[in-house]
Amino acid sequence: MLLATGGTMSMVGWGLYIAVIFGFMYFIAIRPQKKEKKRQQEMFASIAVGDSILTSSGFYGVIIDMTDDTVIVEFGNNKKLQNSYAEVTNCTG
Repeated sequence: MLLATGGTMSMVGWGLYIAVIFGFMYFIAIRPQKKEKKRQQEMFASIAVGDSILTSSGFYGVIIDMTDDTVIVEFGNNKKLQNSYAEVTNCTG
């Protein structure tokens, strides 16, 4: 893509270079985020009362109640905590 005069790239060359960089960024950064968000939404749709979960802070617990945007989780001996769905990282059914 180098021109014989001066060794600079043509406009087509720069456009192709930028397109490759954006394509690389899409497959490295954006696509995995979309896949993870889709996986989380599927997990949130399948969560039910009685499921064991792992929170983002590393606590394992059992869901004892659910609302539209929060879950109430029981940890250990009758210790209850209200969490948002975003804090649930894994569900073990």
